Amino acid sequence: MRYFIELSYNGKAYHGWQNQPKSISVQEVIEDSLSKLLSENIAIVGAGRTDTGVHALQMFAHFDTEIAFVEDDLVFKLNSFLPKDIAVHHIFKVKPEAHARFDALSRTYLYRITLKKNVFTFDNVFFVKQDLDVDKMNEASQTLFNYKDFQCFSKSKTDVKTYDCDIMKAEWFFKEDELHFIIKADRFLRNMVRAIVGTMINIGLGKLNVDDLHHIITSKKRSEAGFSVPAHALYLIEVAYPNNLKL
Repeated sequence: MRYFIELSYNGKAYHGWQNQPKSISVQEVIEDSLSKLLSENIAIVGAGRTDTGVHALQMFAHFDTEIAFVEDDLVFKLNSFLPKDIAVHHIFKVKPEAHARFDALSRTYLYRITLKKNVFTFDNVFFVKQDLDVDKMNEASQTLFNYKDFQCFSKSKTDVKTYDCDIMKAEWFFKEDELHFIIKADRFLRNMVRAIVGTMINIGLGKLNVDDLHHIITSKKRSEAGFSVPAHALYLIEVAYPNNLKL
């Protein structure tokens, strides 16, 4: 049987989602816990690969097993077994061909910025000291819908076959005393969201014009785009799937 796991994690202590040769990853911790509880080697496949320090409010992964178990019981046991910064919310059966990565219709990320120093949120939010022109940043966000190739926002050393992404939503808005950026797309390149946010901040600071974004994207050069904002304020908040995957 194939199962989907819905989970969340605080990425501070991990070198991203994907297994690393000499560093601890979220995937490794979950695989180790599942393998011990089910008494067999379990490999999981995630919906994506969050970078070092990035968090997930909602992440999905799938695994295969012939071991019989009660889903809610395994959720309880996993949460008792896993460290405090990883939580499993649901485990459910899916069709044998269902795939956590390839069947995902979209992923949505949130980036949190504060313009006011806060001693209680510095681990989770990026503090920007200068004032930002949010109207210009939103204007620049609309420019993203005119393009598909976002090589300029991708890490240079990556194994992807295409840099095309279909961006469905990109918006800046205030939530209480924080400035939030929401971006939704069918897929994201490595470091893409953090590079987009850094570029938008430069526009909000007046270091770049909105029109400069056209040149940056068409250049396909990472060096033309803005800085990469810190990972600790980035959250994967939603992964959407077709309704017919569940059994």
